[in-house]
Amino acid sequence: MSKLRRNDIVKIPLEESEIPRQWYNIVADMPNKPAPYYSPFTGELLKPEEMKAIFPDSLIAQEMSTERFIEIPDEVREIYRQWRPSPLYRARNLEKLLDTPARIYYKYEGSNATGSHKLNSAIAQAYYNKEAGIKRLATETGAGQWGSALSMACNHFGLECTVYMVKVSYRQKPYRRSFMETFGASVYASPTTKTQSGRRILEEDPESSGSLGIAISEAVEDAATHDDTNYSLGSVLNHVCLHQTVIGQEAKAQLEKVDEYPDIVIACCGGGSNFAGIAFPFLRDKLSGSKKLRAIAVEPAACPTLTKGVFAFDYGDTAKMAPIAKMYTLGHDFVPEGIHAGGLRYHGASAIVSQLYDDGIIEAVAYGQKTVFDAAVMFARAEGIIPAPESSHAIRAAIDEAEKAREAGEQKVILFNLSGHGYFDMSSYDYYFSGDMIDVDYSKENVEKSISRLPTIK
Repeated sequence: MSKLRRNDIVKIPLEESEIPRQWYNIVADMPNKPAPYYSPFTGELLKPEEMKAIFPDSLIAQEMSTERFIEIPDEVREIYRQWRPSPLYRARNLEKLLDTPARIYYKYEGSNATGSHKLNSAIAQAYYNKEAGIKRLATETGAGQWGSALSMACNHFGLECTVYMVKVSYRQKPYRRSFMETFGASVYASPTTKTQSGRRILEEDPESSGSLGIAISEAVEDAATHDDTNYSLGSVLNHVCLHQTVIGQEAKAQLEKVDEYPDIVIACCGGGSNFAGIAFPFLRDKLSGSKKLRAIAVEPAACPTLTKGVFAFDYGDTAKMAPIAKMYTLGHDFVPEGIHAGGLRYHGASAIVSQLYDDGIIEAVAYGQKTVFDAAVMFARAEGIIPAPESSHAIRAAIDEAEKAREAGEQKVILFNLSGHGYFDMSSYDYYFSGDMIDVDYSKENVEKSISRLPTIK
């Protein structure tokens, strides 16, 4: 295909044949590797065989891998073709509205049936579990994007699916629940009375709104206590970040067609897989010294893991059943306020993302939800796509960077990941338009209490 001219194009195409054939593992190129995991039960280094109670061997191998590239199975890549390559757009209307010399591009991951990037890993995880003879997958979901993706992936491979959905999102987003049930999933508002960890939380706080940490505890317990069931996670873990790198690899190829390369790469960040997906393939160039760029992870002010947390060993879940990882954390039993970006309400961050942030290789910022929705509406009216609340955090940062470029008179190239649409989130937009939405800050006192209970690792 001949080179395209950047001034003539809004949507930058990519051929099906250019869908990546490998996932990129940034661990191979990191100057400081993530610290190893520790067992939540013994406090000793976690052995790969200890993960077999909840993960298949293939995903355990990916989790521990330091290989730079890992082949995408043909069957997974064939399913990817249903919606990949995903489109990359130049936001020309937004540029005009902002009167900025910056060129703004966004990779749109909402074009698949589930409406978000989560399907990239859900298909892979369902495939590997099916190959291992597993009959059912148990998982958590915040806003519902991950639960939607896994329900669809399980349906494709003939697996049962049990989803523990954070209670506040279960109530806020009923159509996400309907979506999951359409594809055969059993969906429960977490915390539930179905698990010991859920019952314990409800005994302490009968009105608990839930959190991703609590929902993870329930899903892990479910998987660990049923031989035919494995656990599946939608973010945080290394293999999930790995699967999402198809996003950034495609974006690089698309930008090459118009002779562009980003000065700034931006994505929202809860657990970190969305940010990893768009940023890691570009950070490979930064780590090799061949390119200079800024990579910005954007999080909610109500759950500011990177910007206000501590870099320490912590449990991945509230009930202390998931592996202990060294990460930026607000404490495993910290419960954020019920903001309208449920997918970002996780107490910790990916060990890989955390290490990159601690090493100064990436940046992080946090925003309140009202200013995020201001940006979401501005983007929707300019570009014609209603973004998910989570993705809107990236839009807010991209707008701010474009305005800085205008003030400085700099022709920056800005790339952000529009990780999903907001058509299942219209109740959140209703709340915004009502005028009742406020910016919710995190509870410093609760964070301090939670951090005081971090595990001790020798």
